[in-house]
Amino acid sequence: MAVSIELGRTDNGQPALLDLEELLATRLLVQGNSGCGKSHLLRRLLERSAPFVQQAVIDPEGDFVSLAERFGHLVIDAAEHTEASLAHAGERVRQHRVSVVLNLEGVDIEGQMRRAAAFLDGLFAAERRYWTPVLVVVDEAQLFAPSGGVEVAEETRRAALGAMTDLMCRGRKRGLAGVIATQRLAKLAKNVAAEASNFLMGRTFLDIDMARAADLLGMEKRQAEMFRDLERGRFMALGPALARRPLAMRIGAVETESRGAGPGLMPLPETPPEAAHALILAPAPAGEPVRPRRPPPPPPADILAQLAAARPAAPASLPPPTPEEAAARRRAQLAVLGAVLGTEGPVRKRPEELLPLVRHQWSLERLAGPPPDIAAIRRLLPLVRAGITEETEAHPDWPRALDSAAALLEREVPLFLMLAQAALAGAPCPGTEALKAVYGTSSTSLLTTALKRLEERGCIAILLQAGAGRVVAIPGPGWETAPGDPEAAVA
Repeated sequence: MAVSIELGRTDNGQPALLDLEELLATRLLVQGNSGCGKSHLLRRLLERSAPFVQQAVIDPEGDFVSLAERFGHLVIDAAEHTEASLAHAGERVRQHRVSVVLNLEGVDIEGQMRRAAAFLDGLFAAERRYWTPVLVVVDEAQLFAPSGGVEVAEETRRAALGAMTDLMCRGRKRGLAGVIATQRLAKLAKNVAAEASNFLMGRTFLDIDMARAADLLGMEKRQAEMFRDLERGRFMALGPALARRPLAMRIGAVETESRGAGPGLMPLPETPPEAAHALILAPAPAGEPVRPRRPPPPPPADILAQLAAARPAAPASLPPPTPEEAAARRRAQLAVLGAVLGTEGPVRKRPEELLPLVRHQWSLERLAGPPPDIAAIRRLLPLVRAGITEETEAHPDWPRALDSAAALLEREVPLFLMLAQAALAGAPCPGTEALKAVYGTSSTSLLTTALKRLEERGCIAILLQAGAGRVVAIPGPGWETAPGDPEAAVA
């Protein structure tokens, strides 16, 4: 079904149309400084497309909850739900084709990243029979896919960035069409932004953002200055769903109101200084507690939390596990994950796809305690894929390899760790087939490209010795493999 929705008007008065069916296949990036009209643009897009396609909105500031009254969106207050319940909610959203707004207002930045990642993972993990089209709109996308370091736990950053990467890179085949909006292109991860084929660029002032915007629109650098002159609500459009050449448009009116609109100017009250002193600096009543900056979130209210609350209460003070118990649990997690990967087949599964399989295997083996969660699987998966042994992990220098791996792409980590383990032990360099298996490819050229990238970044150094084989060194610690036959078969 071909559907064109009107976003507004072009400079010559013609309707500015967006091909909705094309958008579902090509994704959209909206960029502009605060106050340029990004949220207004997203609201116009959501309102006009609501009758035709299911929608899921990741809303950090609660700006889009008003869609519920006019268009029937379900509002999910993230502060009232756990990450696990939000992941289940994401799956059920796909099953029942309900348009939703995930309201993250009132949640701290790290909580927003974790909850948004869990919800997106749930959308992504839906069964194939539920892969119907969904327009997934993420406002302030730089919060969830930052280009550099942020003041949150590394595990949280990776989870959010991984979920956003899945949405933009692999979501199309699952019916997920990403629409992401950001104030700063320079703060948005490049691998997330690069997957969009449609662009709406608003007013921008910083040189680095203007240059990236001009580059994405195929404009010359000298034309980038024009982004400073764009008025509020005016955007430059380009892409298969919008226009084949950069096109200026002004966004039209909307039917619903935003709770995030800035207040207008109003006259100050005429308060005499004496009265102001009494009003502002009067002592607080004795015993009145200081109100917190934000009220604490209410307890989870969904059915999963209610069922969990009905279970027998845990002991009042549960002693922490001993080092031996923690080590035994970790070995069990590694063993279960290894057993699941042994049946993985030629197509490598994502952590989200492995989670139900790991839970099933855990229950089959009747292991004590809860099964690994998604964070534990993400942490242990590279070690299992790379075949890292307990002896290697016990080596005092091994943390240096883990520190180097933290800056790599998810797919590169097992490859690097396998080489680092061989270099640390002075063992022969793994053969090409073993490296292809751990990298998850059957292509020698793709493996060669990956090794070159690692070498260019200074993670490894490769030496081919005539008649002796391949040697890989790890710069920094100075580890080096023994010569290995590149044509050696997988052990």
